[in-house]
Amino acid sequence: MLEIDPDDDLHVFGYGSLIWRPGFAYAGAELGVLRGYHRSFCLWSTRYRGTVARPGLVLGLDRGGACRGMVFRVEAAQSAEVLAYLDDRELPDGAEIVYRRRLVDVRLAASGRIVRAVTYVANRACRNYCGRLASAEAAAVISAGHGAMGSNRDYLLNTVEHLRAVGVRDRGLEQIAMLMAPVVPLEELGLHAV
Repeated sequence: MLEIDPDDDLHVFGYGSLIWRPGFAYAGAELGVLRGYHRSFCLWSTRYRGTVARPGLVLGLDRGGACRGMVFRVEAAQSAEVLAYLDDRELPDGAEIVYRRRLVDVRLAASGRIVRAVTYVANRACRNYCGRLASAEAAAVISAGHGAMGSNRDYLLNTVEHLRAVGVRDRGLEQIAMLMAPVVPLEELGLHAV
C-alpha cells in the first residue's frame, strides 16, 4: 500500500494513454521527467489492444533510462476516487497484473520542482511482459493488433501525436510508427465501402 497524504494533492504521472485519455478530472497538468524508467512497448495485450489469437502491445514503464510524460495534479478531495479509478483501469480484477502501482519522484519541467507521483510500472514477473522487441517486430505486431479498446495502431499514433503536442519527441515510438505497414484507403484497392 502506498503512503499518500490525504491532505495533499495527488500527482499522477502519465506516459502513454493517460496523456491523451486520462479519464479523470484534474486541476493542472504539466510536463515532467521521471528518472530510472523508460517508456517501452514491453507488454503483450490480449484484451485492450489485441486478442489471445493476435496479441497487440501496450506501453509500460520499464527499468532504466528516463521518461518524459505528463504530471496531472488532482485536488486532495478527489484523490481517493481518482486512485480507485486508476487501479480499476490499470489493475482490473480477475486480470493478470501487468502493472505495479508505484510512488515515484518526478521533476516538473517548467519549475524543476520534484513531486511524488503515482504511476504504473511494468510487472516483469507477469507472463505478458515481453521485454524490448526490435522496432520492426513491434511495428508488425502493432499494425495488426486490435482489441476491446480499438486498434493498436491508433494507440501508438495517439501517443506520438500527444507527446509531440507537449514538445516531447520519443524517437523509439516514432521509429515504430514509421515502420508500421501503411493503411491503404479502400479506393486505392479498387474497393468501396457499402
